Amino acid sequence: MRFRIAICLIALGLSIWSAAPARAAEEKVLNVYNWSDYIAPDTLQKFTAETGIKVNYDVYDSNEVLAAKLQAGDSGYDVVFPSASPFLAQQVKAGLYREIDRSQIPNWSGLDPAVLKILAVADPSNAHAVPYMISATGIGFNIDKVKALLPPGTKLDSWSLLFDPAILAKLKGCGVTFLDTPTEVFPAALAYLGKDPTSQSLDDLAAAAAVASKARPYLKYIHSSKYINDLANGDICLAHGFVGDLVQARNRAKEAGKDVHIGIIIPREGAVLGIDSMAIPIDAPHPNNALKFINFIIRPEIVSAITNTVGYANAVIPARALVKPDILTDPVIYPPEAVRAKEFLVPPASPQYERARTRAWIKVKTGL
Repeated sequence: MRFRIAICLIALGLSIWSAAPARAAEEKVLNVYNWSDYIAPDTLQKFTAETGIKVNYDVYDSNEVLAAKLQAGDSGYDVVFPSASPFLAQQVKAGLYREIDRSQIPNWSGLDPAVLKILAVADPSNAHAVPYMISATGIGFNIDKVKALLPPGTKLDSWSLLFDPAILAKLKGCGVTFLDTPTEVFPAALAYLGKDPTSQSLDDLAAAAAVASKARPYLKYIHSSKYINDLANGDICLAHGFVGDLVQARNRAKEAGKDVHIGIIIPREGAVLGIDSMAIPIDAPHPNNALKFINFIIRPEIVSAITNTVGYANAVIPARALVKPDILTDPVIYPPEAVRAKEFLVPPASPQYERARTRAWIKVKTGL
């Protein structure tokens, strides 16, 4: 009797063991939350064709929106694209992401060590994030309209275009816009003032907010994605924006043939450096599918096609041979060393400073 029971238990154990892989296998679904206008048209289709995994793809237009989703918990997303600092840094510290299993990311070997070193400031040991796209924040402008409205010889290379009331008064009629995020606007204002743009002094914050508040009456709106099409269509003439988005606006204007000529600058005073990365939320429902997707994205032929579409530099060294020459040599997409030397990351903030910055930004936006 005991023998028969033992045999049954062994059989039951084998049955459970053999069934375990089936239970552990993930459904062929992946939920992705990415920035708007930030992928090639056929990237997702190629991934599905290769893996059989269906991608549900949602978009956002600010780090604050992503942060709110993650902090609320149970977002349902498997891969998200936070910017390195301060957002990724804060979220890693809060335990919002899984560690990346590099054994499942063989294409990791192609990543630029210099980019990984910078990203490690936000994600120590590069444990939780894989770099996606890289860009500075700058200014895009309608060349013909802006030159017609400003005095002859005005240099178009400075944050003064965005913050000097004398300049803004001349441009107000054709439309000026800010990004809707204090982590971009306030550092730019500090750079304009000649102060340390990474400062977290409350006095410096007040100075930056004062500059932004003086500019507020001249703005058409504050938004982090609408400016792309509006600049391309000639509906605005000057936009504070992510350089890759400004490149998209420039490309769309050319394709539309609307006789809209767009210039792009990374201001001489220095600019925020953005490294957007791919990360897996701690409660991701399909983490193994997420690893497959991340490894797929940083394949040279895939990530280069994204760069060629969206106008952002990528962090994959072998992909550079596949990037279009006019993009690879564009000084706002792949800036020269002298420009890169003045780019900076926004550091993570203390809770006290974060609250003060949020209050200051609300006052700027509302004009109070």
